[in-house]
Amino acid sequence: MREKMQVGEMRLIQTDLIDILNPRERNKKVFDDIVMNINTIGLKKPITVTPRLGKDGTERYLLICGEGRLKAFRSLGEKIIPALVVEVSDENALIMSLSENIARRQYRPLELLAGIEQLRDQGYDPKTIAKKTGLCGDYVNGILTLLNKGEERLLVAVEKGRIPLNAALAIVGAGDDDKAVQTALQEAYETGKLRGKQLIQARRVIERRHTLGRSIACGTPRKLEDVTTISLVRVYQKEVQRQKQIVKKAEIVQQQLLFVVGALRELFADENFTTLLRAEGLDTLPKYLAERVWPNGHPK
Repeated sequence: MREKMQVGEMRLIQTDLIDILNPRERNKKVFDDIVMNINTIGLKKPITVTPRLGKDGTERYLLICGEGRLKAFRSLGEKIIPALVVEVSDENALIMSLSENIARRQYRPLELLAGIEQLRDQGYDPKTIAKKTGLCGDYVNGILTLLNKGEERLLVAVEKGRIPLNAALAIVGAGDDDKAVQTALQEAYETGKLRGKQLIQARRVIERRHTLGRSIACGTPRKLEDVTTISLVRVYQKEVQRQKQIVKKAEIVQQQLLFVVGALRELFADENFTTLLRAEGLDTLPKYLAERVWPNGHPK
């Protein structure tokens, strides 16, 4: 159970006495905006820290929230920063830091997922994680399920809004059988879980998941030493199979088009039928079809 945090005290603290408890990477543009704003109008909100003794016995501080503001101060050469000092344990300092990062309106998907995973590793159940972070309980349960399955590719797709969480869970529930996965996609579409572009996005994610694996290695390129002749042959074979499927689909579509063109030629050869179409104002065709039905691209 989380301890009750004491009311904080405002202090001016040396920036070099503050240690970052839960460091994270930042988008350069976002960080530059923070620096510019602080340089222009000053610090609008103090950072939050908790006091700790350093190795030499001197007082230092652990940063709980405000990493961007602290780094901005340091980059501007500022030696002192306003801070709210609170008394909390190491565990609760970490929890507060993670919760603060997760609760931000803008975050990188993998940061959110890593935060939920860290809270889980700290021993918190989904209900408690949801309460601490302000996230929906069903959402946390779903995310933890994907995390436990190692489904990084699906997780990022969910966090970027490409596919809904319930559809991702349906895909995972289908296992590794391609037919079962396609069936899960079809059911998700029929039940309204996947609509429009989301269905296309889901197919792309599944294809990459099948070809490249469930993990995305935190977005970093695959190391050269991980590439073997066997893996290259396997990827090549999968690509050949994919190309064959595309060719097969193209042939089917071509046959269907030839059938449609032949049927239209027979119909338009019937004078009674064309007279009826003209009366209804339906005697024209799209250019692509017209060029194939009539030699000159239009009826005589």
